[in-house]
Amino acid sequence: MSFTVPPPRSPIDGGLARWYEDELGWATVAGPPVGLVTGLRFDVLEVPAEAGRGVLCRMGAATGPVALVGRRMGLLVAAGSAEELPGLLDWLEWGGISLDLAILGADGRMTAPLPPGRGGSGAPGAAVWLRAPAPGREVEASLPALRSAPWGVADAPCLVRLVAAAAAECHRVRLLSARTRGASQQLSPQRFASS
Repeated sequence: MSFTVPPPRSPIDGGLARWYEDELGWATVAGPPVGLVTGLRFDVLEVPAEAGRGVLCRMGAATGPVALVGRRMGLLVAAGSAEELPGLLDWLEWGGISLDLAILGADGRMTAPLPPGRGGSGAPGAAVWLRAPAPGREVEASLPALRSAPWGVADAPCLVRLVAAAAAECHRVRLLSARTRGASQQLSPQRFASS
């Protein structure tokens, strides 16, 4: 039996993990890239970046921390929201509709963006904070939650409003994409050649 030794953490990865663990109390997983464990302190609602921009416009400041990872946007929501999402989508009458919306809950992993003020990595698609968590404060108070949940804070953003906006924006992006694909197929040279 042979044993495999994982490569050592780079100083950047080690410092990144330490920042999240020490400043925010978030569990991390060694990288590269360093991962943030979901389902403990927060869950992550993932949407296409274009839909996410629409959500941020609709919701204003009524979201918690928001990260951009490649072409996906991750909106941090209260831990336990992953279990609530299917029922919530049904209740909002989005159940059964194909949405490019996902949620990371228990045992999930989110790529850790560089902490605020540390500059970007320069790599295309690198994880960055659009709305960073504030160090030294309890992040749970700023996360969208169901008002009836015992951990829900009275002035925390409303999870129902966030999910409704996210579903509507995901659907809008999907319809616009289908319309664009349809228009390009109608104008393709192959169609004119066969006429």
